[in-house]
Amino acid sequence: MGGGQRKKLSRAERQNNGPHRNLDRQGAADRKAELVRKMRERAGAAEGTGQAGDSTAQS
Repeated sequence: MGGGQRKKLSRAERQNNGPHRNLDRQGAADRKAELVRKMRERAGAAEGTGQAGDSTAQS
């Protein structure tokens, strides 16, 4: 590294868990919740019509 000034990094940022990561986690949680909701709707629709073949649960 040259003689330039560097921003002081917090412990979380040194571990690559900076403030941006919290936003990423929230976005990922939102996407997962939406996906789970869609899967449950499909599973409910499949059970209602008697087509339970495509509604395999993935964990």
